[in-house]
Amino acid sequence: MSLRGRIFIAVIAAVSIVVMGGSAWLWDRSGAYGFNVILRRGGTYWISVKANDPRLSPAMQLSLTNPEPVATAGQVIWREVGKGFEVAELPVMVGGHEIDTILLNRIDPRLYRFVARNASAGDRGIDEWEKAVPQAVLIVNGSYYDHKGEPDTPILSDGVPMGPADYDAKAGAFVSGEGFADIKGLSAQSWQTAFQGATNAMVSYPLLLGADGQTHVPVKSRWLANRTFVAKDNDGRVIIGTTKEAFFSLTGLADFLKDSPLNLKVALNFDGGPIACQSVRLTGFQRKFYARWEAQVEGDEVRLLRWPLGSASWAMPMVLTVERRTDG
Repeated sequence: MSLRGRIFIAVIAAVSIVVMGGSAWLWDRSGAYGFNVILRRGGTYWISVKANDPRLSPAMQLSLTNPEPVATAGQVIWREVGKGFEVAELPVMVGGHEIDTILLNRIDPRLYRFVARNASAGDRGIDEWEKAVPQAVLIVNGSYYDHKGEPDTPILSDGVPMGPADYDAKAGAFVSGEGFADIKGLSAQSWQTAFQGATNAMVSYPLLLGADGQTHVPVKSRWLANRTFVAKDNDGRVIIGTTKEAFFSLTGLADFLKDSPLNLKVALNFDGGPIACQSVRLTGFQRKFYARWEAQVEGDEVRLLRWPLGSASWAMPMVLTVERRTDG
């Protein structure tokens, strides 16, 4: 064999060793979820940008101006699209202009069940979840997940406990069971106590609004992302919302919800960023939203989340589905 041939074989062998080594490391660290992240969007990385960089959305650029702009709620008009299920869009107004919109769903828990679900392989975005759970009338992302796509907080999925058994939760939990749904604060009770009597539940953080009527975000931050939250109003209905833009930090969202016309009693944040997608499927009404924004903000430093491969939908390892009750 010629010298050139031996060099070619040596290069192929070296590349193969690197690929196999990298694959073994990725599997050990992230399992099937890590491989599907690569296949789905080519991985994830952060880039440093200025606060006025055009790669940020206009809403994000506005949010990062100084002084920090204060948003007010526009008019919200509820429309019943199914028995016990209403939808609306809540305008987020700054200086007389709509800079963001919250896609809202208001649900009677006596007529619908709420199911916490996990797909740790990372092979389900909003489109795949629609096919996997055809009976779901609403699908949104849920609480947090780890490197392998498994629940990072305790959850209860149709009576099956998942996630860490030893977890120090101080924020809140969404719990649901036979004809009820609620949000429990965890500052004075354990998540195990909060889960009692529930068939589906998710621990999450932070608690945006507590039963005392105050915001409960522990640390003020300007980290921006598409956001999903679950709330309960003073009439006992569950409200689930997703922001179309990434105008809000967690502090800003909490303050906005506190002063909004939604009549909220308590509200809990779910995970955010490009996974904060939403699907609504009811006769005569369809809504599908694909999220895309997340930016870490520390002082004047802004880091924008990016990925090499374009994809309409990120994988959503954790979701909350809403389904019609079939027992009455």
